[in-house]
Amino acid sequence: MRFVGLDYGHKRIGIAVSDSQGRIALPVQSFVRSKDQKGDIRKLASLIKEYEPAKIIAGNPVGLSGIAGASTQAVQQFLSELSREVEVEIMLHDERFSTAEASRRLREANMSTKAQRSVIDASAAAVILQSWLDGRLDKP
Repeated sequence: MRFVGLDYGHKRIGIAVSDSQGRIALPVQSFVRSKDQKGDIRKLASLIKEYEPAKIIAGNPVGLSGIAGASTQAVQQFLSELSREVEVEIMLHDERFSTAEASRRLREANMSTKAQRSVIDASAAAVILQSWLDGRLDKP
């Protein structure tokens, strides 16, 4: 069973996908958001459909206190629009520290900060998805 992870950011959308057994998350790509949100949604929906996921796991940008903010509302609005284009359940998963964790992993792989810019969002999507997968696999 395959899953797709999303990191919806201010500038880019990161996409990750799990292996066919739903155990390992891998970054796929990220793309720069345009001013045409409907175009972004169509582009993302097309990519998602290629993977035929059982679920989409999207990062939920809550604050450190766990309180939803303006970013949370923007993500929920975007996902509401996306759900009209894909017939796949979309779940929110806590994304706190996902970008920081992705950046740490890329630094450990000796990737410069400049080089990270093009892959950080897909890597953050993989961190979000892997966190969700790990929680799912830990349950009896």
